[in-house]
Amino acid sequence: MKKKIFLRGAFGFPIGITIGYIITIIISFIWANGYYSPCVPELISVMGSEINAVIFQALLSGLLGAAFAASSVIWEIESWNIVKQTGVYFAVVSVVMMPVAYFLYWMEHSVTGFLSYFCIFALIFIVIWVTQFITGRHMVKRMNERLYKSKNS
Repeated sequence: MKKKIFLRGAFGFPIGITIGYIITIIISFIWANGYYSPCVPELISVMGSEINAVIFQALLSGLLGAAFAASSVIWEIESWNIVKQTGVYFAVVSVVMMPVAYFLYWMEHSVTGFLSYFCIFALIFIVIWVTQFITGRHMVKRMNERLYKSKNS
């Protein structure tokens, strides 16, 4: 299990950087009026230069990718029910996501900013979870139908 967690985390690190980079391109395309904005101005100011801010953001985006990937082993613990898996997974990724979002200035540095960001994060999590759950149920139903047909053939 430890090896699987480590390997997934190692694989997730570059994926996190890639996703973070793609998000900056999309955000720049929508809001930067034709310019590339690699990170928020507040982060550049705090880090002292744009390159320092970009490096910091890349490292923390990699950390996010590693955390999400490594914690995916939670879904494979068959002795846990879906409620426990979901709760533990949400807690783990929240504990990583919220400080990263705070340090990268993805949220306003206030209680309201934190709560708003957390609510958006939770809403996105719920939408993805429900979509995955419905897709999984549909796939299981199709597999059961095929088994039933092959058994009765």
